[in-house]
Amino acid sequence: MDDEYEKLIRRMNPPRVVIDNESCKNATVIQVDSANKQGILLEVVQILTDLNLMITKAYICSDGGWFMDVFNVTDNDGNKITDGGILDYIQKSLGPDSCFASSMRRSVGVKLGTDHTSIELIGSDRPGLLSEVSAVLTNLKCNVVNAEVWTHNTRAAAVMQVTDEETGGAIIDPERLTLVKRLLCNVLKGSNKTREAKTVVSLGATHTERRLHQMMFDDRDYERMGQDSSDEKDRPNVNVVNWQGRDYSVVTILCKDRPKLLFDIVCTLTDMQYVVFHGNVEAEGAEAHQEYCIRHIDGSPVKSDAERQRVIHCLEAAIQRRVSEGLKLELCTSDRIGLLSDVTRIFRENSLTVTRAEVTTRSGKAVNTFYVRESSGYPVDPKIIDSIRQTIGQTILRVKGCPDESTQAPQESPTRFLFGGLFKSRSFCNFGLVRSYS
Repeated sequence: MDDEYEKLIRRMNPPRVVIDNESCKNATVIQVDSANKQGILLEVVQILTDLNLMITKAYICSDGGWFMDVFNVTDNDGNKITDGGILDYIQKSLGPDSCFASSMRRSVGVKLGTDHTSIELIGSDRPGLLSEVSAVLTNLKCNVVNAEVWTHNTRAAAVMQVTDEETGGAIIDPERLTLVKRLLCNVLKGSNKTREAKTVVSLGATHTERRLHQMMFDDRDYERMGQDSSDEKDRPNVNVVNWQGRDYSVVTILCKDRPKLLFDIVCTLTDMQYVVFHGNVEAEGAEAHQEYCIRHIDGSPVKSDAERQRVIHCLEAAIQRRVSEGLKLELCTSDRIGLLSDVTRIFRENSLTVTRAEVTTRSGKAVNTFYVRESSGYPVDPKIIDSIRQTIGQTILRVKGCPDESTQAPQESPTRFLFGGLFKSRSFCNFGLVRSYS
């Protein structure tokens, strides 16, 4: 009945998307008007974020039964969006054509498929964990085609898409899937008996980044472990106060700007079952300022100091999970079985630990990004990186953001690495809320 009522409302008030490349000097302005529903803000932000658009400003209003959002967006180079394919995709994904195709995407980002098996992992972080996990998958004849790994507050979470080495498709044998779960869970547990490790195996895929937020939130990674050793100057400035007389709680956030920041915050507020009624977002230079008027899904503002502290800690965690700690390394080469296991083993043998990783396979090419740091916490020795690049291949593994990269030795042939010979195995430019709260 709820679905039918929702469809009727959308027939009467189809969503409207206006894309304007004229009114704002340095950004494309996207306005979305639609009937309101729980989760619609996350749906819109997720679509823009998945296109790798930078949201520099946003105005959010969803009081009553109507939702209106305005975004100023650019590409990664700070330019307006002029690609007709991208603009058409935005129109189709958010406009009237999207009305019934996805049943309003009640599970945001969930996609069904049978070409791979999804593995979700969460457990205690430690040096060499990704190497151990990928080695187990290789020994089980599973090929990692896509993966994303996050670490935060002593915890590690990963969503990995694997295929069967022989068939190239999803792994469907129940006994084999049970074995995969058991062995990976053993790796995740390690010697830590105080925190639980979980392994979930399923067909198809989820929206990886949304799922990682949910996994780490459910794992309570926002709980501070004893004396917090993180640098206070790097901590996001998050504050929550109640707006007297309006039954809103006002969340203000000041932190370093970065890609996908808005998505991470809205995702966490949604998973905590808060509704954003009004919001302003502005990124100027290196800093981002965000302000939201929220209520819990039951209609109440934040009720206690304990709830206020929980909201603050959860939003801090949402911001920090994706912060890239360590040196950025990019690997690009032909994909093969065991590639991730081999590369991460080399990192481990050179005392490097992976703090975040993105693994993708495109048309037979592996395009992987790793953020690494020295296991003992010291800065990474450039000589170690040079040695690793000599082993893997200068053209295969590149250091990003390294001022000395252009002075590296000439690239030698990477043939031995490619064939596994080294290894035994294989215009809202200005806007603001009028604030009067205490």
